[in-house]
Amino acid sequence: MSDVIITGKQLSSSAYSAVINAPIEKVDIADWLFSLPEAEYQRCCSPDHISAGTTSTDDGKRMSINVEMIGQTLMVQHYVAEIATPSLCKMVSTSDAFTPNGRTRVQVIWTLSVRKIDDTTCEYTNSVVAHPTQDFLDFIAKHGTPFEVAADARQRDGGDHNSRETPLFAASIERRALARGASMTA
Repeated sequence: MSDVIITGKQLSSSAYSAVINAPIEKVDIADWLFSLPEAEYQRCCSPDHISAGTTSTDDGKRMSINVEMIGQTLMVQHYVAEIATPSLCKMVSTSDAFTPNGRTRVQVIWTLSVRKIDDTTCEYTNSVVAHPTQDFLDFIAKHGTPFEVAADARQRDGGDHNSRETPLFAASIERRALARGASMTA
C-alpha cells in the first residue's frame, strides 16, 4: 500500500462546535483525549464508536487509536499528536478504511480545540479533514469510482458522524473539566 498523501485533493472537511459549561481554565483537551476510557468513547457516538485506546509511536509521540464506523466504512485510525495542549490537539492519522469493496488508506486530520466565550463557558470545535493517499486513488480507480463520487460520500458520511459526536465530546470534556475543578478545590 502507498501511504503517499495527496495534499492537493480533499475527500471531506467538517467542523462542528458545541458549548462547554465550564471555565476554559478547567478544560484540558489533551488530558481528556489521552485518558478517555473506552466506554466513554463509545458513548460519544454509539453505535459508530467501537473502541479507543492510547499508545505511542516508536519515537515517543502520543497516539490515540480509534475504531469507528463512518457510513459503511470501518475506520481504524492511528492518530499521532502533532500538538497536544489543554486548548488544542492536532491529531494526524494515516487510517485504514475497510469499505464494502475492500481495504484502502486515507489521511485524517482531527483537530480538537476550545476557545473562551466568557468566565463560565467555552466553545469546543471538532474539525475533521480527510485527504486521499495514492493507495486510495488507485483503489477507487480499480473499482471505477470517480473521485468526486467518493468525496461526496465521505463528505456526507463524515459530516453526519462529526455532527453527532461533537456535542457528545463537548459534554464529556465538560464532565471531565468539572470533575477536575471539583478535585482541585477539595
